[in-house]
Amino acid sequence: MTRTGLSDTIAAIATAPGSAGVGIVRVSGPGALRVADGVFRGQRRPSATRAGRFLFGQLVAGDGEVLDEGLCLVFRGPRSYTGEDVAELQTHGSPAVLTRVLARVLELGARPARPGEFTLRAYLAGRLDLAQAEAVLELVNAGTDTARRQAALGLSGALGERVGRVAAHVTRTLAALQAMLDYPEEGVPDEDRAAPLAAAEAELEALVGTARAGQVATRGARLALIGRPNAGKSSLLNALLGYERSIVTPIPGTTRDYLEADLSLAGVPVTLVDTAGLRETGDEVEAAGVRQAVSLAASADLVLVLEDGSGPREALPTEGPEEARLLRLRTKADLPPAWTDSAALSVSAVTGQGLPELREALQAALLGDVARGEAWLTTERQADAARRALTHIRAARRLPDDLASYELEEALRALADLTGRDVQEDVVDAVFRNFCVGK
Repeated sequence: MTRTGLSDTIAAIATAPGSAGVGIVRVSGPGALRVADGVFRGQRRPSATRAGRFLFGQLVAGDGEVLDEGLCLVFRGPRSYTGEDVAELQTHGSPAVLTRVLARVLELGARPARPGEFTLRAYLAGRLDLAQAEAVLELVNAGTDTARRQAALGLSGALGERVGRVAAHVTRTLAALQAMLDYPEEGVPDEDRAAPLAAAEAELEALVGTARAGQVATRGARLALIGRPNAGKSSLLNALLGYERSIVTPIPGTTRDYLEADLSLAGVPVTLVDTAGLRETGDEVEAAGVRQAVSLAASADLVLVLEDGSGPREALPTEGPEEARLLRLRTKADLPPAWTDSAALSVSAVTGQGLPELREALQAALLGDVARGEAWLTTERQADAARRALTHIRAARRLPDDLASYELEEALRALADLTGRDVQEDVVDAVFRNFCVGK
């Protein structure tokens, strides 16, 4: 996103496309209230109104035609979302009305906002750090309560507070080391080096440990169901969904193409992928389905390996994913068992036996044991910065004082990258590129 034009007055429709009870046209910039004066007609002009006030009146076109009745909300910088003067024009949520109101606003001198430009201005004005800006997008896209909760924590600045605690420990140690370089005869007391760095490392390790859960909670997870034909993959998918999504027959090879279905599991958006049964086959179409199943399993966040517990146990005819991403299930637990395995969870899609335990196991595999009430790392950008900071802190703990200073300075730079206080422009642009217009 180009940084030119950031002193312009910008405008966009801030509500979702389509008809609704209410629609909003947002205007921000030095001329926002002057523009609002030109489109809003009420007992008081927006530019003569104190911040935080609602005005009721009419939205009018340039020729005086009344477009709609509505409200004008007045915010004044720097105490606004963007840190600038802001006017929000609320109308009935008719696309035709909103289009005409926006057209009039642009006639009065505003320009169309670029995607994410309102939040970019909030970031540049210091109203949000970069992690909070990312949380805005995550909150807009949140499809589950877990995603919403994490986005709200991120927006509140909770992640910045966690990072700030680490930075405070590092800064304390770095100050002590730099003082030692100036006055080498003094040395650095252990409590000024070992204890703060140990605390910083522990805090950062816990934070890095949230990265998988945070990314799964916000972007969702793909779970591939694999196994031999008639292992019960389609039946289990239907049982987890609570309705028949996949065709189930006793004929091996019924599923030849993969099938996807979405559900919320413990507040995590999950896509279940039912795949073709794995076996050697001369059928060209079925063989293509088998190859596809192997490929889907390789790219899945978690792989459920289903084995029919009522018949002889057979190894899969292909090498599966690494064990860390596997969850083994012994299916058809309602039938007499032909084998047992303590490492495999017994389930029955017919009676529901083992399904509550399966949901708990899936939640543990996807989210781990991270604390639910604390802010998590929710993007790979955040996770990468946190890992770099942790690497430098660990290095500092092993090195002599003069070399440790460099590592701690690098750790502080990585922490600043995480919150966006010292980050390259292309990284910022990549964050805001995913925003919608009007946010």
